[in-house]
Amino acid sequence: MQSLLALAAAHPALNLAAGKTLIVQGLAGGDLYVLESGELAVERDGVKIATISTPGSPVGEMAVILGAAASATVRTERPTTVRVIRDAVSAIRQDPELSFRLAWLMANRLDSTSAYLVKLTHQHEGKAEHGLLGAILAALQKPDGYAEVSRGDLYGTGSIQPPL
Repeated sequence: MQSLLALAAAHPALNLAAGKTLIVQGLAGGDLYVLESGELAVERDGVKIATISTPGSPVGEMAVILGAAASATVRTERPTTVRVIRDAVSAIRQDPELSFRLAWLMANRLDSTSAYLVKLTHQHEGKAEHGLLGAILAALQKPDGYAEVSRGDLYGTGSIQPPL
């Protein structure tokens, strides 16, 4: 199986200085970025949720696949080069290898997330976590979307909201 970086090699490179914003949460997506070198910080609602530094890592794939606005802001932590796959939906539909590679990466992330949540559930068995871990695991299994988990859910004051 070709790496995502190899599949993106023919696409234009974008060089960014440290501190530049690549993706803004809430704005429409459409392009897929593949990290060639450097380091990216991912923030959602002002909370840093990930650092990406592995060459070949995709960025913006969730917005592209879901046809939704970007779910996070992505900024460079140091000088960074990404490959840009413009109109990624068309590229994904036309290239089975690209489609499979993205599906494999996203499935791998979901598998890792599910395994981690199960581990946390076992660690917190009998503790008051207000059903948050169970709610997250249930949300991951919803075929028609996801259930929103609010900050209040973390402290037992909120409720799980169905998708609109």
